Amino acid sequence: MMSRVFDVQLPFFIPIWRRIALTLFVGVWAIFEWTLDNQILAILTGMIAVYLALQFFVFFDPKTPEEKENEQ
Repeated sequence: MMSRVFDVQLPFFIPIWRRIALTLFVGVWAIFEWTLDNQILAILTGMIAVYLALQFFVFFDPKTPEEKENEQ
């Protein structure tokens, strides 16, 4: 169950502009929180931005549910 919550390897994110936009949005949000002296939120959103960057630009391999079933 939890693996599906954090799974961003979705066909929706195949266009690169969506991956870039979401990663930049979360990164800018982290910087915004830091400038408002909300260090905890800044660290959390920064960690999410790093996670998204890794998932979208290093490990990205989107597959439809049918393709995932065929692999198993």
